Parts: sequence; C-alpha cells; structure tokens
Amino acid sequence: MSTRKPLTIGETINLLKDEFPDVTVSKLRFLESQGLIHPERSASGYREFRAGDIDRIRYILRQQRDHFLPLRVIKSKLTAWERGEEPTVPAAEGAPAEAYFANSGARMTAEELARTAGIHADLVHQLVAAGIIRPRGPEDAPFFTDDDLAIARAAHRLTGLGLDTRHLRSMQLGANREADLLGQLAGPLLRHRSPSGHRQAAELLADAAQGVRDLQEALLRDQLRRLLESP
Repeated sequence: MSTRKPLTIGETINLLKDEFPDVTVSKLRFLESQGLIHPERSASGYREFRAGDIDRIRYILRQQRDHFLPLRVIKSKLTAWERGEEPTVPAAEGAPAEAYFANSGARMTAEELARTAGIHADLVHQLVAAGIIRPRGPEDAPFFTDDDLAIARAAHRLTGLGLDTRHLRSMQLGANREADLLGQLAGPLLRHRSPSGHRQAAELLADAAQGVRDLQEALLRDQLRRLLESP
C-alpha cells in the first residue's frame, strides 16, 4: 500500500474495517499505549498514520485473529525485527483460551456431583461450607459445574492422604489471591467491553494461569526435593 498523505485515526479505522470489523479507536489507542504502534503527531497533536503504521496494525490484528497470539509475543517479534534480529522463541504457552475455559455446560445437584466424582455427599457439603466449591444459581435451586467436579475430585484425593478441609481452604485463599493478581493484568482489556477485548483477556488469563501452575509446580517440586535431600 502507498499512502502519501497521513491518515487520521478515524480514516485508519475506516480503511481497516472491511478486514477487521471489531477495530475501534480505543483498540488503536490501546495498541499505542502498549508500545506496539508509534503513530506520529501533527502540530496540533493529532495522531497521523502512514503506510508503515497501517501495515504494522494489519500485521498485529492478523496475528491476534489468525494465530491467537498474545500481545506480548507480537511485541517481541516486532521489536526483534526492528533491531534486525531473529525473533526469540517465546515462552512456552499452554492450551488456547477456548480449551482452557471449555466446559460441558453440565449442571449438577450436590447429590449428582458426589455421585459423578465418586465421593461421599458429606464431603461435598464440607467443601461448600468451607467455601472451596461454591454453587451457582438461586438459593432454592443451586447447581454445580465441571469446575466444581474437578475441585471435588482433587479434594477427595488430598483428604484421602490425610489433609482436611481447613488445609484445602488455605489453598482456596491462595487461588483467590492469584485470581485477583491475574485479573489486574486483564483489567484494561476487560474495561474495553468489546468482543475483541474479551477474547484477548481470555487468552491472557489462560496463558498466565498456566504459567502460574507451572511455576507453582516447579517451586513445590524444588522444596520437596530439598526436604528429601535434607540430612
């Protein structure tokens, strides 16, 4: 593409709309705030987009749409190319957001949850009382989901090894703190309240959550190994 006259942000949006219907002024401003694009400013302070800027935006949006790449990975590629370097291999990523947050949509009563998990109904009630699993829906018709089923099975395994619900409660509080921390990462994307912003937030949260899991596993393994190696 060759564009001699720089375009305003509105003209740039109109140029991109056919290929990227979800692109907005807020989206371009966000990309700029994250250091992915660098439009010049006119004497009166307005953004000016030239051919190179528009090609760069197209590249970023295609990487997000077609390859579901997080912005940090796209930025690292762009930075490497700007320096004339080969892009470094990004940190390993887990499953895509669609897989990480996938669920069957099943709704179970407490009795159905206990039966499906292969545990006693009393344990379900203990986990609910401790706030480790939290039923959804109205008080007179609560139901449980796939996430509750996974928690119940893991809790059954740990209680069978000798832990009790107060120990599991400390893990629940740790998960709450991690969710709050990762929520801060996704906050700017969620505040856009757009489908593309929500999709990017899901990708970021899935990637970060799996990174937290891997870090926790490595840290725990290291501590347990030290325990076994201690005299």
